[in-house]
Amino acid sequence: MKFNYLAVSEIGQSRNKNEDAYGVYVVDDGLLVIVCDGLGGNKAGDIASQYSVKKIFNSFSNSSDEDYLVRIKNSIKNAHSGLIEEGENNYNFSGMATTAEVLYINDNYAYWGHVGDSRIYHLSKNKLKQLTKDHSLVQKLVDEGYLSLKEAENHPNKNIIMRALGDSDELEIDLSKVKITNSGSDDLFFVCTDGVSGVIDNNELENILILKDLHNISANLKNIIEERGAPDNYTFVIVSKNIKS
Repeated sequence: MKFNYLAVSEIGQSRNKNEDAYGVYVVDDGLLVIVCDGLGGNKAGDIASQYSVKKIFNSFSNSSDEDYLVRIKNSIKNAHSGLIEEGENNYNFSGMATTAEVLYINDNYAYWGHVGDSRIYHLSKNKLKQLTKDHSLVQKLVDEGYLSLKEAENHPNKNIIMRALGDSDELEIDLSKVKITNSGSDDLFFVCTDGVSGVIDNNELENILILKDLHNISANLKNIIEERGAPDNYTFVIVSKNIKS
């Protein structure tokens, strides 16, 4: 099985430090991608994201569970409980929290777990699908009919999220899997923080991702984000898997 991937993580133009973190690992002949965005309004957002990437990787890779969704769920929960414990033991870390995106591709399936407002996308047959739904206040208002999608784009409370690792004792995790069926062509997965999705809409993203060349995609994304002021840290991981018929 052949994987190609490219990862970018930048501080942006309006931040003093990068609170995003990511990791890409080969585990059990599959590829594990983890992206976390530390919450800037809380203490030690950078510590929370870095800690969670390491904790999720260690928990996932050391698990013998053959159900990869269970592995993802347990690894996210372990990172969540670890953040809470660290905060209780060290005042400087109290209140630290982070989003978490976990994508694992093995054989002809992609398994994913999601908490927060970072995102996972899947490009298949040149059509882009957003696999995750933001756990944000604005998304909740859209779902309940109080806001239109257009109104949500520039809402002043866009940065308020409803779920995060380390934020409360109970954590609800979105989990699912995607069967990769288009034999003989490239499927592409894209994982990013809101520093990307906040300045590039899904239609624009689709038009960039269909370029297929990872370096070309990366250069286009970086240029657009920087031209639009890069108001937040931004991190993305592009993964392509060539499925042989």
